[in-house]
Amino acid sequence: MKMMVNEMKVRLTAQSENEGTARSVVSVFAASLNPTIEQLADLRCAVSEAVTNCIVHAYRGESDRSRCYIYISVRLYDNGEISVEVADKGCGIPDIEAARRPLFTTDPDSERCGMGFAVMESFTDSLKVKSKVGQGTTVLMKKSFRR
Repeated sequence: MKMMVNEMKVRLTAQSENEGTARSVVSVFAASLNPTIEQLADLRCAVSEAVTNCIVHAYRGESDRSRCYIYISVRLYDNGEISVEVADKGCGIPDIEAARRPLFTTDPDSERCGMGFAVMESFTDSLKVKSKVGQGTTVLMKKSFRR
């Protein structure tokens, strides 16, 4: 049975400049598991995508982003696994199954390509998405750093 060995929680405002902060903080925290450069790069990409989705989608239409937050919880386990939870209290996703399909977009006129969940899934070992319309979304990603 795996045991948690360390935990971190971070709250950031949903502003684009915080995407890099989230990616860096999570990767520095994960470094104690001694990942390879490739494993760390994968984690950074997945976290970037999850946080960017919060910034772009969760609080769309909000004029004052200073009260819109992204919540990140990271847990390290004794078996070399990391879990990263990225959550918001935004608009929520009405159809998670549709949103997880590659190229799905709610705004076909934007420059977005609809690959967010596919990217997260490709860089992690598991991806779970929970969402309620009007209450927010939580993405749980797990990755093993065992060699």
